[in-house]
Amino acid sequence: MSDDRKPDASATGGDEPSLGLDLGAAPAPAEKPGAYRVLARKYRPSNFDDLIGQEAMVRTLSNAFDMDRIHQAYLLTGVRGVGKTTTARILARAFNYEMPAQGGKPAITRPTIHMPELGNHCQAIIESRHIDVIEMDAASHTGVDDVREIIENARFRPVMARTKVFIIDEVHMLSKSAFNALLKTLEEPPEHVKFLFATTEIDKVPVTVRSRCQRFDLRRIEPDVLINHLAMICEKENVKIEREALVLIARAAEGSVRDSLSILDQAIAHGLNAGAEMIAANSLREMLGVADRSRVIDLFESVMKGDAATALGILKDQYDMGADPAHVLTSLAEFVHFVTRLKLVPSDRNDSSVSPEEAKRGSEFAATLSMPVLTRSWQLLTKGIHDMKDAARPLAAADMVIVRLTYAADLPTPDDVIRRLQSAPAGEPRAPAPRGGGGGGGASAAAVARPLSASPAAHQAPRAQAQTDAQPRVRLARFEDVVTLAQVNRDIQLKIALERDVRLVRFDEGSIEFSLAPGSSPQLAQTLQRRLQEWTGIRWMVVISREEGAPTLKEQADAKAEVQMTGVRALPLVRKVLDHFPGAEIIAIRAPEMEEQPTTAAIAPETVDASDDIGYADQIYTEDDL
Repeated sequence: MSDDRKPDASATGGDEPSLGLDLGAAPAPAEKPGAYRVLARKYRPSNFDDLIGQEAMVRTLSNAFDMDRIHQAYLLTGVRGVGKTTTARILARAFNYEMPAQGGKPAITRPTIHMPELGNHCQAIIESRHIDVIEMDAASHTGVDDVREIIENARFRPVMARTKVFIIDEVHMLSKSAFNALLKTLEEPPEHVKFLFATTEIDKVPVTVRSRCQRFDLRRIEPDVLINHLAMICEKENVKIEREALVLIARAAEGSVRDSLSILDQAIAHGLNAGAEMIAANSLREMLGVADRSRVIDLFESVMKGDAATALGILKDQYDMGADPAHVLTSLAEFVHFVTRLKLVPSDRNDSSVSPEEAKRGSEFAATLSMPVLTRSWQLLTKGIHDMKDAARPLAAADMVIVRLTYAADLPTPDDVIRRLQSAPAGEPRAPAPRGGGGGGGASAAAVARPLSASPAAHQAPRAQAQTDAQPRVRLARFEDVVTLAQVNRDIQLKIALERDVRLVRFDEGSIEFSLAPGSSPQLAQTLQRRLQEWTGIRWMVVISREEGAPTLKEQADAKAEVQMTGVRALPLVRKVLDHFPGAEIIAIRAPEMEEQPTTAAIAPETVDASDDIGYADQIYTEDDL
């Protein structure tokens, strides 16, 4: 459209009525006295310069607009509160940005993301009232009829702007039929149409939709970036707040800008009451129900010392101050992760989101604690946090997690146990493992570490005994022995699977290679390897091969039975019996009772199959006997 539009009556002061379609740069309506806009809406970015933490996406879009390589559909995904809908509105502005020539500056008549001033359509797009920018909430418009309305609307050119933009929020909520109805228009839309999709659950969006869009994954905001952003907003709002309080807000928000601003709104109302001049960190901890970080470090220290009484006392104090036990354990797990990173990456102590005390004490722990102790503590905490979700009494459940941690703190690691077993002289009684309650992680190393014996026999005796213990209890010479072993151990399900699903490629003692029959379980190899190690006392290598392999035992048995049946049917005696008794069938072929043979198998007596000799029937019966 041309740029010489008539301004509306409100802008010119004339009497000409307005139809509401001319969206010139009208001033924003004055808010009612006493009306309050939450910080998340008040400080919502209106251009890409204000968008924080998404530099990669901004750079990609900037280059695309500068090279005029604008895609027809964009898919924005990420966790809540990182700017998906905001980015969609900024893109809608960029598609339709127009600025008349003024002050010697040339007019802007093409799409651009450089928007230092509000253009002709910007204010209406920001306020979600532009007639050519249609926003739809897919959570409440999920059906194919809603998508059909979009498709019909896309046929018509925009009324005022350059491009008609469809913004669909929470697009993953659309039904399957709605997605299918949208595919054709999404792949070949009219030149004047652009689609912008936003979703928090990208896996629920069909791949046919994702393949037609340019996808941008909006990242969580880094803590230091979020802290600086909150500090800037507090300065604009004339609110004084401690730096530690901003750190608490950034941690609680978990990378979400909207969550952080909502918490800041609540903190201002909570922390500035009773004439307080500054929002204190202690006040914010009380509001959020989180643990004091310094007390969490004290709790970690008590746990690593094995001092269960002190650790339980610290946990109870935090609970009495309003901290959630689950949050205390979560903070403890975060500190374990922080110490582990410091052990591997010492430069992490310079992180601006970490307090000096936390960095100092974390470095001390990283220098003294071993990696196995830290990883074991992490595993116990994550398991305990998961168990607390279903606990009827959270504090009692948290107490038990702390007790497990303190008693595990001074247990020897597997490496220490192996070292101890190798260094202990033959016949020497082994000292019991240390118990929790005051030994500490450092004490465990002293309790386990022993000087190596100077006698070579002291080293060889445990190894010789270990080799004797490792001798296999059962020797398997062929694959049929494996099947028999499964039957002896009453694992009937595995026996049936071995007979029905295994196509043997190669068999050696300690190694089996086979392919799987169609429809068999892919876990069969792992199960067989585990069972063989339990039954034989040695480690077996069980591998699934890509080679075809021999027929399964069941297929071999079926083929053998068919050969036998064919041979029996060919006997003159059998043919004469079948002729005398029309409709008779041969059900089974059984061998006569024979004298018991001596057992030769290493596992269990084999069933002697005398039916291999089909001619025995001629020796027992003759035609004259009928």
